[in-house]
Formats: sequence, structure tokens, C-alpha cells
Amino acid sequence: MAAALPPSVEPFEEMLRAERGASDNTVEAYRRDLAHLAAFLGDNGAALDSAGPADLHAYLAALDRAGMAPRTAARRLSAMRQFYRFLFAEGRRGDDPTATLDAPKRGRDLPRLLSEDEVDSLLRAAAGRAGPGGVRLDALVQLLYATGLRVSELVGLPLAALVRDPNLIQVRGKGGRERVVPLNDAAREAVQAWIEVRAQNPRLADSPFLFPSRSGTGHLTRHRFGQMLKDLAAGAGIDRARVSPHVLRHAFATHLLNRGADLRSVQQMLGHADISTTQIYTHVLDERLRRLVEDHHPLAGRPAE
Repeated sequence: MAAALPPSVEPFEEMLRAERGASDNTVEAYRRDLAHLAAFLGDNGAALDSAGPADLHAYLAALDRAGMAPRTAARRLSAMRQFYRFLFAEGRRGDDPTATLDAPKRGRDLPRLLSEDEVDSLLRAAAGRAGPGGVRLDALVQLLYATGLRVSELVGLPLAALVRDPNLIQVRGKGGRERVVPLNDAAREAVQAWIEVRAQNPRLADSPFLFPSRSGTGHLTRHRFGQMLKDLAAGAGIDRARVSPHVLRHAFATHLLNRGADLRSVQQMLGHADISTTQIYTHVLDERLRRLVEDHHPLAGRPAE
């Protein structure tokens, strides 16, 4: 289902890029969602710019009847809200028709997890790889698990991110926001080993990226690193389907919380703009607090009278 979009969508996309630092992929996702909505409205005698609350309620109801996953429906509602709020703020409409819309109910999607032992197996397997490719893979995996970077942040790291202080890494994340993340000893040593190998290869030495490649971007691609990680998982005796860069990012956060880190610190290191995004990990904190009470409360283990 697709439809021609009205001219008002173009300045909306410009706002997303200029004011919110949205990537091309994000803008394209909004465009697809709005095109889907425009097609539905057109089939029902309405238009995107002038749709009212009843039209949008009907659209959400149609998504529900079609069995659309609540997560996807919630994303489409978010696109609608931001578009109509933009029209209202710009004076292109006198009202916001999404003001009375309720978000679809969503279950909490807990991330797939790897245990600390499984991550150790991955790290050992990476360290055992021979040659320059093995040194690079070891640096990638150590760095990902030590910092919880998004895969796009990891593969696109500039060499300059490590120049100022070998104990820290400077990351430019979503929306151009910068953060500094500490490195542990293992990650620092693995990255330094890769930098030394990299410097000996004239084809790589002049690249501004920490992990150069011949790709169109000039650095290792997300897709290629994902393949490398799945191959590494198979070599470590772990189901390939359970391992991805995003899963290692979740492992970083979960294992930190399990060992006593606070949610705010994890939020900062993950680069989440809002603490609510990090709160998917509160199940870890809840379990830790339960164990704390069971192990240390003076009445724990005493039979009820």
C-alpha cells in the first residue's frame, strides 16, 4: 500500500534532519509510514493533510484488525504524531488530530541475552584467530563488549576517537550527541594491537577510520561485521542465531547491572537520550533487589508464624 505524498511532507523531513539530526534511514522510515497512512486515507475519502481524529482512529483500528505487531503500530503512531504536531506548530493546521489517540498496548520486549560465560567464549575465540584479520576481529569484539556501542558507532569510529586518552573513547552517537566511554584493559590492549597492525599496512594507514575497508563508506560495514560475529559464534560453539552486534550491546548493559552498576550510568554509556529507553533493563535490577532482600534482610528465610 503506497500513495503520493503531499508537499507538506518535504518540509517535515527537512525539520527531522535539521532539528533532530535524523539519519536518512530514519527519514525514509517516516516517509514509508506516512505513505501507508496516506494510501489508507485516500481509499476512505480522506487526505493526509486534512485527516481528522476519526480518520486516524480508523487507521489504527485497521492495523489492529490486520494483526500488525503492537511495536510496528506504535512506530506508525509515532510518525503520525510527529507529522501532525509539525503541521500544527507551523500553522498549517489549526489542530493536532493525534492528541486523543492512544498508543497500542505493547508488551515489554526483553532483549536476547548471552551469559557472561558465553561472552567469554566469544572473546577467547576472537583472541585465537590468527593474522591481521584476527587482530582486527579481536579488537572489534573486545571494544563492543567493553563499551556497548551501537554497531554503526563501532564500525564508523574515527581513529581520532582514541588519540587523546587511551583509557577513553569518544563517540558521536544519534543526533550528533557526543559521549565518552571508558575502556577496560582487555579492550585497550586489543585496540592497540590492531592499531599497530593497521599502521604496517599502507592501504589502511592513511584512512581516518579505525576499521578501514574498501566499502563505499570507507570503513567496515555493519553487515560484514554481523557476518564475522556469527562465524565467530559458530566457532565458539554458540548458536549463530543468538549472536549479533546488538545482542552484545545488550550483554554489556545487562552484565554491568548484574554486577552493581546503576541505571543512569548505563544510560550514559549506551548513549540513550532518555532514561525510559534504558528502563528495558529494569528486570535485571528487580531481580537483583529481590536477591538482595532474600540474602540480607534479617527476616529472610524465617518461617511465617
